[in-house]
Amino acid sequence: MKVLLLKDPKDRDSGPDPYIQELGLYGFEAALIPVLSFEFVSLQTFFEKLSHPDSYEGLIFTSPRAVEAAKLCLGENSKNEAWRNSLQEKWNTKSVYVVGKATASLVEEIGLAPQGEKCGNAEKLAGYICARETPNSSPLLFPCGSLKREVLPTILKEKGISLESLTVYQTAQHPSLQESLKNYFSQQGIPASITFFSPSGVRFCLQHIQKFSGDLINQIKFAAIGPTTAEAMEAEGIPVSCTAENPTPQDLAAGIKKALHL
Repeated sequence: MKVLLLKDPKDRDSGPDPYIQELGLYGFEAALIPVLSFEFVSLQTFFEKLSHPDSYEGLIFTSPRAVEAAKLCLGENSKNEAWRNSLQEKWNTKSVYVVGKATASLVEEIGLAPQGEKCGNAEKLAGYICARETPNSSPLLFPCGSLKREVLPTILKEKGISLESLTVYQTAQHPSLQESLKNYFSQQGIPASITFFSPSGVRFCLQHIQKFSGDLINQIKFAAIGPTTAEAMEAEGIPVSCTAENPTPQDLAAGIKKALHL
């Protein structure tokens, strides 16, 4: 049974994609189609802010891309040396908040200790942060993408938690998205299920899926990696057959299996 995942593959260096592996254990034939392309911006400004940990109460990472931006900042030898010699230790005396296991593991790779990874989405993380931070303190540094939602900043502002956002990557539609979807539907046919991994994925993919699946779109069970993506799907009139309890391969595979009544 075929399932389509609208996401980037995991880095090729680190073995097979865990979503494809997990779905394979359930007997699903999963395929990935990259939806988004990213361009990193303002990295020098980001490093300057990372160089002044005393100005902040902590860090917030809500996406793997934001951590990748930090990694790129630290790529030069001189900057990496400054990070390892003093900055890393100073940031580790502060809170480093994250959403999801993928982001948490990348944060650990740059030597920081993440917390809040089980929150699952920005809204829950905001509540987690508000329970731990003192209002009217120094700001939390929030590197983010150009398409970030305002949920987390809004909740923190309401609670008097200061936030300093910095756009460190721009998000756009992957240049080969339309062609990849066209090839998939013409060669593989209609999948039993399609999973969206982000609201921007819904925005960029939906019209192509409608075009290439035609009247057979009603046969597809649509899944969401989390509640934020599910909301974006519902706003576009897509029936959500399942939302992963947590954004993990295990929970998504279990949800798809249940949605397909297997």
